[in-house]
Amino acid sequence: MDVLELMDEWGPEKVVCVSDRRTGMKGVLVIDNTARGMGKGGTRMSPQVTVAEIARLARVMTWKWAGVDLFFGGAKAGIVFDPSSPDKEAALRAFARKLSNEVPREYVLGLDMGLTERDAAIVQDELSDRGAMMGAPAQLGGLPYDELGVTGYGVAEVADELVELRGKRVAVQGFGAVGAAAAKRFAELGAVVVAVSSVHGALVDAGGLDVARLLKLRAEFGDLAVRQYGEVRALGAELRVPCDVLVPAALQDVIDAELAGELDTTLVVEGANLPTSVAAQEILAQRGITVVPDFIANAGGVVAAAFGMDARYSPFPVNPATVLEAVSAKLRANAVNIIAEARSRGTTTHVAARELSQERVLAAMKLRGRVA
Repeated sequence: MDVLELMDEWGPEKVVCVSDRRTGMKGVLVIDNTARGMGKGGTRMSPQVTVAEIARLARVMTWKWAGVDLFFGGAKAGIVFDPSSPDKEAALRAFARKLSNEVPREYVLGLDMGLTERDAAIVQDELSDRGAMMGAPAQLGGLPYDELGVTGYGVAEVADELVELRGKRVAVQGFGAVGAAAAKRFAELGAVVVAVSSVHGALVDAGGLDVARLLKLRAEFGDLAVRQYGEVRALGAELRVPCDVLVPAALQDVIDAELAGELDTTLVVEGANLPTSVAAQEILAQRGITVVPDFIANAGGVVAAAFGMDARYSPFPVNPATVLEAVSAKLRANAVNIIAEARSRGTTTHVAARELSQERVLAAMKLRGRVA
């Protein structure tokens, strides 16, 4: 693809592609827009990573930082490599070395699909810089996002703000770091989790699943936890089960226009990035189903990252309780605000949220003299 075709009035400002012959690693960094601050976003590892995908996600980060009104810029990085490979560490170290001109001066890596807290520690070691990557283990002074489950926690907090959760039925697509943490918090808030899924199938029980048992199985079996729990259904069943709250927390582009017409829910809270198509968003709005956009609902990670960035060179660890309180307060307020904005503007919640973020980014660009 022609990288120049990715560029529009917002960005990207910089696209850096790297490779390493010894490990076979290929990677890309996309710094989308830094009008409100330096580039900050997650880093994913997958054999299917593409430049277009990373650019799309970097743009989401631009709107996400502006949406929560925190002062960092949108960026994202991707490593074309199998995270299950025994050579993962070598590839990760090579990727970090190749980006040493940009990291951490222009971009700070973060955890995303395929990377763990130990990987963050490896990057910090490779660059001899504690500030090179967020999400390192607490033993190294980091703020362990996955261990705290900040993104999933925030998703559930948003839902609770909009629908009193006690006794409400919740379906969660995905049982990874986000989906599992969301299910845990939903259960704590008194909701009945009626469906979850992983790549190995879907679990559906109108009477409610045993979330505590599922979490124990996940700790032991990972994605296979659903099969260890009981009989699984085909993937997609978790999206079609009648519920009060639906949380797509797996991959992007899972709810299209056709599925949007079939959903039996009143509230969709997007735990994954880009899980609904534009056509689906419009159909859901027409059907009276409220949708909390991804860069509002799953912004718990960026709120936590802001705390981590603030403390990355400090000898004092961040208090996890303080982070969770901030995630809850920020995301609850933002969700209510975006729904009100959508009604006021006569648009979908996605359009309202994006317009509000764009207004904030554009104001910063004008103040810096980047646009007239």
